[in-house]
Amino acid sequence: MNQVPKGVVSFKDVKIFRALILGELEKGQSQFQALCFITRLHHNEIIPSEAMAKLRQKNPRAVRQAEEVRGPEQMHMDIAVNFSQGALLSPHLRNVCAEAVDAIYTRQEDVRFWLEQGVDGSVFEALPKASEQVLLPRCGQVGDRGKPCVCRYGLSLAWYPCMLKYCHGRDRPAPYKCGIRSCRKNYSFDFYVPQKQLCLWDEDP
Repeated sequence: MNQVPKGVVSFKDVKIFRALILGELEKGQSQFQALCFITRLHHNEIIPSEAMAKLRQKNPRAVRQAEEVRGPEQMHMDIAVNFSQGALLSPHLRNVCAEAVDAIYTRQEDVRFWLEQGVDGSVFEALPKASEQVLLPRCGQVGDRGKPCVCRYGLSLAWYPCMLKYCHGRDRPAPYKCGIRSCRKNYSFDFYVPQKQLCLWDEDP
C-alpha cells in the first residue's frame, strides 16, 4: 500500500506518532486509514522547542541528512486510548489523531507511568490480554479478512532534532550551544486488530 509522510508531536511526557496509509481503491479499500501510536517521551530524547526557536537554521528549506542513526525500537501496543478522553493525556491528541478515532494505541508500561502522574484512567481501554494476543497469528499469516490478528506497522523518522551541539571558542572558557544534532530512527509497532481488514498492508510481500 502507498504511504504518506508521518508526523510526531510531543507535549510534556507524551509522544504521538501519526501515520496515514493510502488505500488501494481497486481492492475495495477506503481512501486512507489513520493510525496513532502514543508513548512516553523520555527526558533528553528530543531537544526543547524553545532551543529550536533560538537556534535558527541558516537554510530552513534545505533537505537534511541525519548525522546519527539510532537503533531500531520495537513496541508492543497493548492498550487502546479513548479518543473522547484523550485531551486529559495531551491537548494535541484531538487534532493529531482526529482521523484515527478507533485506532489509537499505547503500552501498559507507559500507562502505568501516566497514571502515577495523575492522568485519569478513563483515557485508557484494555485490549485483549497480552497472553491472548500471543496466541493470535500475525495478520500476514491470516487468510480470512474478518478474523482478529496482530498487526505490525513500521515507521521511520528520517530526520529529527535529537540533541544540541556544543562548540568551543578561544574566547569562551566553557562550551556553548551552537547548533542542533539530527538523528534518524526506525520504529516497529505491533498491535491487536479485531479483523485483518484493518491491516491489509500485511499482505504486501
